[in-house]
Amino acid sequence: MAPMGIRLSPLGVAVFCLLGVGVIYHLYAGVISSRLAAFRQRRTVDLRDLLAVSVEAAAQGGLEVKAVRDGNNLNEKSKGKTREGASEPLTMGDLQSHIRMFNLIKNTFPDVTVHSEEHDNKVDKISWSRDIPADILDKIEGGKDVPAESITVWIDPLDATQEYTENLVKYVTTMVCVAVDGKPVIGVIHQPFTGFTAWALVGQGSNVHRRSSYSINPPKVIVSRSHSGKVKSYIQDAFGNSTTVIEAGGAGYKVMSLLEMPSEAGSVDQADVYIHITFIKKWDICAGAAILNALGGRMTTLMGEDIDYSGEPLNKGGLVASIGVEHKAILERLPNWDPDKH
Repeated sequence: MAPMGIRLSPLGVAVFCLLGVGVIYHLYAGVISSRLAAFRQRRTVDLRDLLAVSVEAAAQGGLEVKAVRDGNNLNEKSKGKTREGASEPLTMGDLQSHIRMFNLIKNTFPDVTVHSEEHDNKVDKISWSRDIPADILDKIEGGKDVPAESITVWIDPLDATQEYTENLVKYVTTMVCVAVDGKPVIGVIHQPFTGFTAWALVGQGSNVHRRSSYSINPPKVIVSRSHSGKVKSYIQDAFGNSTTVIEAGGAGYKVMSLLEMPSEAGSVDQADVYIHITFIKKWDICAGAAILNALGGRMTTLMGEDIDYSGEPLNKGGLVASIGVEHKAILERLPNWDPDKH
């Protein structure tokens, strides 16, 4: 007589398999969790590397800006008008610079948030050369890692576009700023037409310096060329009619005017205070804020509030930037002014 076979129920097999999976999951859940946690921990960025990439990105963007201007191939358009009614031009220099700068940073650090003044979906496979400039190696320590999710990068592919169209190229810069938890810690301002790059990492070092002396009795105040009439009367109300008001283009240039600039930076005005009394975008001012912070200066709203360099790009509080003087003393002399109403 043939032996009787064992007949397995499909439902029983399914239950058995599920129990087996459950046992394996409980045995290895801790291992899997620890490995996932380790993976998340590896998503950090070395600030020295990010500084080096930012310097390289600003220089690469600058090459595009200069090439377009030298070839007189601006292809100028208008993005619209500012709240004050001034035209906002857009050129091929803005776009070509954006493509290089944005893609270089994003290709190197895909996990960080990057905001640029311009937008173009063109993909550029540009990669970091892995070169760290000698002055950065000399002044900045490696191994200062921060979580990638805490980083916001602000790019201005061409600051002072209006002056660029007028061939007033001394005002033109490309800029990169790195904010960590909303605080500016890396600032890079590059001059495409001289080749000079100012950079700083807060708490570590910079390749630029403050001047030996400044004055606020009265100060030389640098302001925007685009609405100098209103700001001139505002400044004279604060510091007196004998106050020198310097009209200039580009927020990056205005911050450089507060510093001791080397000869290779070309002719740069010298000012004691930088004031802006209307709305301004964070990609315009973040790099300058980081450089000033690194050198012991300050950039705040007109009310003296620190500016948060995360979130939306618009700073609605105006700004006051200074170094080498008592920032609070400047703020106390400013008239009441609400940028939202002007």
